[in-house]
Amino acid sequence: MNRLFRAILSLLALCQTSMILAQELQCSISVTTASVQGTNKQVYENMRTALQDFMSAQIWTTDKFESRERIECSLNFNITTQVSSNEFKGTLTVQLRRPVWGTAYTTTMLNMQDDDIHFRYNEGQPLVYNPTSYDQDNLVSLIAFYVYFMLGIDYDSFSPNGGSQFFRQAENIVNQAQSSSFAGWKSFDGTNNRYWLINNAMDENHKTFHQQLYVYHRQGLDQMADNMENARQAIFESIDKIKDIRRKVSRNPVLLNYFFTAKSDEIVNIYSEAPEIEKSRIKEALRIADPANISKYNKL
Repeated sequence: MNRLFRAILSLLALCQTSMILAQELQCSISVTTASVQGTNKQVYENMRTALQDFMSAQIWTTDKFESRERIECSLNFNITTQVSSNEFKGTLTVQLRRPVWGTAYTTTMLNMQDDDIHFRYNEGQPLVYNPTSYDQDNLVSLIAFYVYFMLGIDYDSFSPNGGSQFFRQAENIVNQAQSSSFAGWKSFDGTNNRYWLINNAMDENHKTFHQQLYVYHRQGLDQMADNMENARQAIFESIDKIKDIRRKVSRNPVLLNYFFTAKSDEIVNIYSEAPEIEKSRIKEALRIADPANISKYNKL
């Protein structure tokens, strides 16, 4: 990856929530507990602090990042149930963002919610990631999975198939967790869980998807400041290829669904001022690629 390019285009703003500056990540973490009644709230502040300390110390790649190069993301834990003094259930919202070359615009790369968050957290016990084994408390493995998945998406957008090594590491975590009693790691746990997310990412039918992340972002969005017409053409070509993936993948295309959850409004904005022939062409591709959001595209 061209680190000079990333350094130039990184326009990362400070978040109002606690900022975790890891080697590669500028990631805001929050822990909310509005649904939990009558418990010691200090444990959740201690949890957030422990997560901050863990993320600040952990190195996830062999690449070196300047502070202005760090990848902008957020992990928002919403604790809905305290099962016991050290066991918690809830949801996790994962967001990943990327600055766009030559603009003040930041594009959303990933915006998803994991509804099967269940882990143990022991106050005072450091969080430690071991890449060769599954974390029996589940919390560190959860974080590591999503960090590697976000790194895969981000690196794919800067070079063709650039995120492959990180998707393999995320897949390894899923494989390690197959004996876990916690939900979300197995095929039969649900349809939008971690198993299916990485299954899609590693599936041969989705190979083109990784290449099109590069086309959409590097050849499309990053060229908009210089040549809007060429940028829209690249974005159309990427969606047209993703359309073909949708045709092939009939079972649980969760990766494509999450991509368009992040991108549907952006696509509408990009094509809102395009010539009618371009609007017609992109709508036809999206009719197949992203049928869930067709009402949005019909407004073009």
